[in-house]
Amino acid sequence: MATSEQERTELHAKIWKIADDLRGAVDGWDFKSYVIVAMFYRFLSENLTEYINELQEEDDPNFDYADLPDDEITDEVRDDIISSKGFFIQPSDLFANVLARANENAAHTTKEANLFTASGAASREPEFLNVRLSRIFKRIEDSASGTASESDFKGLFSDFDVNSPKLGGTLPTREKRLLDVLNGVAAMNLSHSGNRIDAFGDAYEYLMAMYASNAGKSGGEFFTPQEVSELLAKIAVSGQKEINKAYDPACGSGSLLLKVKSEAERKIKSGVLKGFYGQEINLTTYNLCRINMILHGVPFNRFDIRNGDTLVNPAEEHWREEPFDVIVSNPPYSIKWVGDDNPLMINDPRFAPAGVLAPKSKADLAFVLHSLAWLSERGAAAIVCFPGIMYRGGAEQKIRKYMVLNNYVDCVIQLPGNLFFGTSIATCVMVLRKNKKDDTVLFIDASREFVKVTNNNKLTDANIAKIVDAYVARKPIEYFARPVPYDEIAENDFNLSVSTYVEQEDTREKIDIVQLNAEIKRIVAREQELRDAIDKIVAEIEGDRP
Repeated sequence: MATSEQERTELHAKIWKIADDLRGAVDGWDFKSYVIVAMFYRFLSENLTEYINELQEEDDPNFDYADLPDDEITDEVRDDIISSKGFFIQPSDLFANVLARANENAAHTTKEANLFTASGAASREPEFLNVRLSRIFKRIEDSASGTASESDFKGLFSDFDVNSPKLGGTLPTREKRLLDVLNGVAAMNLSHSGNRIDAFGDAYEYLMAMYASNAGKSGGEFFTPQEVSELLAKIAVSGQKEINKAYDPACGSGSLLLKVKSEAERKIKSGVLKGFYGQEINLTTYNLCRINMILHGVPFNRFDIRNGDTLVNPAEEHWREEPFDVIVSNPPYSIKWVGDDNPLMINDPRFAPAGVLAPKSKADLAFVLHSLAWLSERGAAAIVCFPGIMYRGGAEQKIRKYMVLNNYVDCVIQLPGNLFFGTSIATCVMVLRKNKKDDTVLFIDASREFVKVTNNNKLTDANIAKIVDAYVARKPIEYFARPVPYDEIAENDFNLSVSTYVEQEDTREKIDIVQLNAEIKRIVAREQELRDAIDKIVAEIEGDRP
């Protein structure tokens, strides 16, 4: 029997081949939406079919929802399914049935094209796949309309543009590419039975990483590398015996929240969190996050992801749900925001306690203050930060002073450079807590904790374990970790740069000065001997001249 790692390797190899075959004239980063949404459509279809078949298994072991005529489903049954699953797909609209019909149509169309050439006439009007998919996706979204799951499904398929010129300049070309996408996704080994891994979720993560690595600067907007997500999740969950809710104010594709889910399930007895909450300003990424939640088996009633500007318009639903026991985030670095251009912002309860707003040109600490305000008394927040916010003056210094003097800064971790897609910046992690047991800030220099993988650096399991162990122990480790009292930080004008407090090991070769001086004397003496010998030879030559 294959191990989970073998299954994962085989799945990744298959995905790579499919993506490579399908890319063609379509840019990989654009094409990811088609592959991921098609995979999501397959997941919904198989998940719903499995759910209904299990309900009917006792009465009819041979029952298969996919074979059921659409008109045999009553409104009452449909409503019951939606209340349980959050959506509905009629049998004829299931992924497998649509694909079978599309392949049949493609073969029939090819045959008829040959007949047309031979006889000058065709006998059958084809059913266009783009029209059918568009209709099906609208039905799935509409099935949730007016129900508790409406916000989780509304607009979810908007990035799957069946008529996009990116698929080709002619209808036949677009139809072929759409069919290639569906057949490619159908060929992936994603079934639950026999698999040791979360195949759909793993396939999503692999696709995102693969495309993000080739997407340039924009790749980092969609995806936080899994090992960085794992580090933040382990730190934020560390020491907590119970976690109610998790939150990410700039949730991207949701990888951080899902790492919290797996870490909580592994470390905490109760395991199951009440809910996962996040907000994302980019519409495409917002859709990807909701898809990611569902693909990883998070029920619609346990996540609430919203689209919007977290700093200016945090979701009302999240105002009602805060505070959160775990907050993890990788917010955008040094973006512009309204700041003091809006005179009401300084009265916002998230920013008012600091007495000053983050600079308009650098919103980094606005995200930090937002997270701090919504953090529960027993919770922890782990936030990836641009390094400049740790030492710059002005308003940022005042905000750091507020956080240090109120004993909210638990730890600052210096990460290696080149960890993230699209940037080589060596970022930091700031850990916040409101229930600290001492008045020190732990500084960890993990800048050398990485291995080189192709064009990027990567945290290994050993690197992550070393950082987390140092965080939990909170003891001095030469050249690596040091707890620093707040009065020393005050003496350094509330500078929170790790290099200010953790001495770096001098790896330069040590030189014996006495031995070096002796060697220099020997060289100088030898040089003089050579000069004397040369002078003697020159004198002899000149003496022999007439």
